Amino acid sequence: MTNNKNKGLSLTKIKSYSNDFNTNPAYKVAANASVKNGIANAAVNYQRARENDFNFTIELKQGSITNQEASGRCWIFAALNTFRQELMKKNNIADFELSQTYLFFWDKLEKANYFLETVLQTLDEPVDGRLYSWISLMPLGDGGQWDMIVNLINKYGLCPKDAYPDSANSKASRSFVQLLTKMVREDGAKLRKEAKKGTKEADLRKMKEEMLSEVYRVLVIALGEPPVTFDFTAHTKDDKLIQEYGISPKDFFDKYIGINVNDYVSLIHAPTTDKPFNMMYTVKFLGNVIEGEPIRYLNLEMDEIKKATIKQLKDGHPVWFGSDCGQGADRDSGIFDPATADIAGMCGIKHWFDKGDELTYHNSAMNHAMVIQGVNLDENGQPNKWKIENSWGAKAGHNGYYSGSDLWFDNYVYQVVVNKKYLDKKIQKLLDGPLNELEPWDPMGTLAD
Repeated sequence: MTNNKNKGLSLTKIKSYSNDFNTNPAYKVAANASVKNGIANAAVNYQRARENDFNFTIELKQGSITNQEASGRCWIFAALNTFRQELMKKNNIADFELSQTYLFFWDKLEKANYFLETVLQTLDEPVDGRLYSWISLMPLGDGGQWDMIVNLINKYGLCPKDAYPDSANSKASRSFVQLLTKMVREDGAKLRKEAKKGTKEADLRKMKEEMLSEVYRVLVIALGEPPVTFDFTAHTKDDKLIQEYGISPKDFFDKYIGINVNDYVSLIHAPTTDKPFNMMYTVKFLGNVIEGEPIRYLNLEMDEIKKATIKQLKDGHPVWFGSDCGQGADRDSGIFDPATADIAGMCGIKHWFDKGDELTYHNSAMNHAMVIQGVNLDENGQPNKWKIENSWGAKAGHNGYYSGSDLWFDNYVYQVVVNKKYLDKKIQKLLDGPLNELEPWDPMGTLAD
């Protein structure tokens, strides 16, 4: 038997830890401040907070701040906040909101089909193996990726929020998503059991269609049925009437927003040893619309990503992006900056992870999508802070907006989406390169929610 006596924490060791703490006055001051105010508030660097003010050299105008409520729809909100800006500008409308629940409905139905198709593709995988365990972990989660938005828009279009408003279940999605998740897990298990019995593929697919009919029923009960057509009414800034009867969601998107979503590309910054820069990547078994385009990423150096982002902003268009919003965040003041609250320094800790280590050792990953609405450029034309539109309501942050330092951008922004025309010609050519497949559990396969 292994002797663990010398491996444990002895009382003598603990006493030495206590002595180390109590002989350092700075630690005692930190403890007093932290216990009273909370560790993050106690570590706030007021000078750094002042540097991240809300004055920007390039600043786009946007409509009212939106609120995803208690749901993981940030990726949808961020995308629609970019699309509505194009609609408002094109049609001279002061404010507008598109239906986030409309895409939420179709995403859930498509994800159910995507999961069941994945089950049929992986019938030989052990149920307790890493792959099946992973794909069944969150098959109908709220989160998503930019290319999943593109697939939904191309298939279903969009509609105004008035035509398909939020329901109680889209604003607080947990309960009905739990129901759907259990349903499709049971459906997947049933397909696997039937396949083991020797049931033919054609019959398995008939079963799948019945399963999807049940998913559709639950979605309609939870969210209401999405419109096939709707009447559109709006007023321009000079009070002219825009009115159209019986327009379809696809025609509405094409006519009133009118951008080609297929021209937009996902640029990622993943400085890990297994992902060389200037190469295209995809993630196995990640998607929603089974017949849609796969997830596509171009991994670039951060300087190239910033350059394209600033070009798009200068041209008057906002930028969808994905980041780790839990790192370096002061939500009350609306600041994203790892130096604003130096918790590690206050505790006498010095972190050594770089961005690649953060990804490799699962300490950070993209988990939230927002919109870049502006940037501040210094006297040398270099960015030092970014204006960020969030979807947590107007009471969060600085009237719904956040100021992200360039240090935070470097460390915790993982993905931006730009029109490919803002990339240098040599970079554009890389988009046609082969797709290198990443495993489903790769950090770049995380979803924004």
